[in-house]
This record gives sequence, structure tokens and C-alpha cells, in this order.
Amino acid sequence: MVLHLDRDHSMNNGHAQNNGHRKDVPLLEQEQEQVVVAEKQAATATPKVDYPRLLELGRELLVALGEDPDREGLAGTPRRWADWWREFVEYDPGTTDTTFSSVSTDQIVCVSGMRVFSLCEHHLLPMWCDVAIGYIPGDKVLGLSKFARIAHQFAHQLQIQERLGQQIADEVSRITGTNHVAVIVKGEHLCMSARGIRTPGVMTSSVMRGAFRNDRDLRMEFMQMVQPQ
Repeated sequence: MVLHLDRDHSMNNGHAQNNGHRKDVPLLEQEQEQVVVAEKQAATATPKVDYPRLLELGRELLVALGEDPDREGLAGTPRRWADWWREFVEYDPGTTDTTFSSVSTDQIVCVSGMRVFSLCEHHLLPMWCDVAIGYIPGDKVLGLSKFARIAHQFAHQLQIQERLGQQIADEVSRITGTNHVAVIVKGEHLCMSARGIRTPGVMTSSVMRGAFRNDRDLRMEFMQMVQPQ
């Protein structure tokens, strides 16, 4: 949803009416803030699935696979399949932007061991990713539970591992206001272990920004922090 301002309200020869008095308000600061909020909401709005169409597709898929969608064991499968897709796509992470005043700006804040589930956009097959996030706070620190919420938020879409790490880093940076953000993602992909070469393996990708990119010692400190004990 994008908020459109009434041109007559915001621009009327450089004036606006206010309780019978005219004053110079080409665009109120409050209205500008509302526009920014509305644009952010539109950009991050959770997509809605076409549930009736999913039900049809679930049944059609079973038929295309040579199955009888009405036989015992499959009669409820299209509904369960559609329910799963709706739950996956319309996932609500809850509040992700709770912050507190920072007491220190010279240390790494790190949260690791977060496991998220996503779908490879190339094959629509699952991937499991272990996520570690680090950042150097400025004026704000992010609430501890919000790291996992952010990771799940971007995992609940058709995804590739590299983009997942980038989106997590973008969001942490946006909320905290710091450019010093690092994200490491280790993923196991069924498109590798359940098809093709059918060999399990772990892919590691990283995003290093700000001081983590420019300072080798800091980068190594973060990587040591996220190593399994």
C-alpha cells in the first residue's frame, strides 16, 4: 500500500488551511513520515497465496504423477499441501525492529546457532541453513530474539543462500543504523543431496560489511566466535 497525498491538500499556492487560518506548509513533516512508512510497508508486505488455486494444483499434481487423488491416504493431501504453502509464504515473523540504547560501541555483538528452513528457488526443494550474525553497535542494539525473527522472515520465501545472507545483513543494518555487519550462512541443500549427484554437503557463504570487511583481525575474531565449540 502506497500512501498518495492529495495535491490540493499539500500544495495550494504554497498554503494550507488550518482551523480557518492559512499557513505555509508545502508538505508537512508528519505527512513525509507517513509516506516513508507506507512505502516500507508496501516493500515488505507479506504476499498472499491463491489458496483455492493451490487446492486445484495439489490435486492436478497427484493426477500428473499417476496417482488417484481420491484414494485412501491421498484424499486430504491437496488440502494439507495447500495449507503448507500458505503457512510458508504468509509467515509472520512478528516484531523485528525492537532496539535498545547501546552501552558500548567497541565490541562485537554475535548471535549464532540459528537454524532456518527455506526453499531453493531453482528446484523448489528444501534447504536448511545455520545462520550466524554479528555487528558492532552504534547508538542502538537489536533485541536478542529479533535476530532469529529476521532470519526466518527472509527464509520463508523462494530463496538462494547467498541472497538470504545479504537480506539478513541489509535488515540488521537498517534497523540498528550500523554498517558494520557480518553474516555467515551454512546450508545443506536437498537439490544436491536428493537429486543430481545425491551427495550430502554443506555450502558456506558470508557477507562482510564495514569494519568486518576492512579489518582482517576483526573478521577473524568474528569467525572464531561462531565456530562450534
